[in-house]
This record gives sequence, C-alpha cells and structure tokens, in this order.
Amino acid sequence: MKRQCENLSSLLEHRLNLYALAAGAAGVGVLAFTQPAEGKVVYTKTHWVIQRGDSYKLDLNHDKVIDFTVANFVSCTALICGYFLQLRPTRGNSAVGYTQRFLTYASALKPGFRIDARRHFQTLSANMVIHTSKFTGGPWVNVTDRYLGLRFQIKGETHYGWARMNVRVHGANISATLTGYAYETIPNKPIIAGKTKGSDVITLSPASLGRLAQGSGGLAAWRSGKRQRAGGALQPMLAASQLSQNRDYTQNPSLETNKERTLALTPSL
Repeated sequence: MKRQCENLSSLLEHRLNLYALAAGAAGVGVLAFTQPAEGKVVYTKTHWVIQRGDSYKLDLNHDKVIDFTVANFVSCTALICGYFLQLRPTRGNSAVGYTQRFLTYASALKPGFRIDARRHFQTLSANMVIHTSKFTGGPWVNVTDRYLGLRFQIKGETHYGWARMNVRVHGANISATLTGYAYETIPNKPIIAGKTKGSDVITLSPASLGRLAQGSGGLAAWRSGKRQRAGGALQPMLAASQLSQNRDYTQNPSLETNKERTLALTPSL
C-alpha cells in the first residue's frame, strides 16, 4: 500500500497517459491527451459516507498532500450541544463561502457554477450544517448533488476544483456522502462545478488508480478487464436489436421529503 501511494504521488501524470494508451489498446476509445499546457480537468469518482465522528481528508490531485478536511462532529458546553458538518481548508487553501451572524459558511453550489478568482473565498473553517436544540441551519441541509467550490495550491500555484456531496439531516443525525471531486490542471484557470464530460476531462476511479499504480501487472489486469467489459457489452446490444420498438420503459424514483423545520442561512446560488 505504501509503494502504491508513492507511485501515485510521483507518477500521476505518467499514469494518466498509460490510462489513455491502455484504453486505446483495448479497443474502447482513446482519451485525447494533449500537451499539459492545454490543461485538463481531472475528475475522480468516489463514494464515501461521513457519519458523526468521521472526517474525510480530501487530496484533490493525489499528491499525498491533504487539501481539505470534511469533519462531522459534536461540540458541547455545560448548557448546549452543537452538531456540525464543517469544511476545514489546509493552510493556504480556501472555499467559496460567506459570513453571516459572525459565522463562516461554505456555499452549496449548483451544477454549472463557475469557480474562479471573482468568487468570495473563505480561508477559515466553514460550516456546512449546524444543529442545536434551538434550530437546524446551514446551506447544506438536505441537499443532493451540490458542490464545494475549492481553491488550493499545487507547488505554490493556485488551482481551482470542486467536490460533490449529498447531505441528509434528521435532527442531530447528520450524514454526508462525497460522490466525486475534480480539479483543473492549469494554474488560475476556472473550473465549472459538476463538469464530468468532454474532451478536456480525465475520469479516474479508485479501481483504475489502484491498478495503474501497480505498474505493468496492474496495467495488464486493467486492460484485460476493459476487453471483457467491451466484449460483454456486445451481447445486450445484439439482443436489444431484436426487441420490439414499442416496448415501454418507465422510471419511478421515490423522493423523501424532510418536513423538519429548518433555518435557511444562505441565498440560492
């Protein structure tokens, strides 16, 4: 595991190029890599649940340097307890946010929000959710697919990124799920919250990172898996061509409505 982390931190760019070469060799398409100066958005898929007492250390660019920490914790005095979901930037980093009633908050951005130097960034720890016996509030109360707007340092240069999260609040029970994050490889270049498609986007996953970090053996296993998935995909495609065109496909998602009274502490962004 230690050797795997060392490979990721020192050879990430090299591994991304191997990622593209392997995909091409498997016959499933080639990522259009260009010179680093043209820039890429590196998007990492994940699914990490952060419950009370947990924290998640976010390393946006996989260089073994913690850029931000998302903490879910409780703090009590002799009179009252507060339950918090909070973003803590590493020194030199910051997040899009605002100050209200002497408290600092991290904004819950909508998809498509442009994260750039014009935004107001908070360098201090920023609240996402606050719950006490008196109220529940914060911009991240019961949201789905909202984004943290992030500004961080790579070798002394400023880069922009985002982290996508879902948050559920039921009284003192706060649960957050990190579902993905991304950063722009060019210093000072803006990034669009939620952009995960396009010729300028490189998509990584924990499985692909692990395989690529293992060297030639892992790369061969990753390539073999891609071939199997590509071949397997042909069968349902052939079967689908035999189906009647008037088949009805339906989708009936269920939505939960939280009826708990909340205190809104932020304008819509």
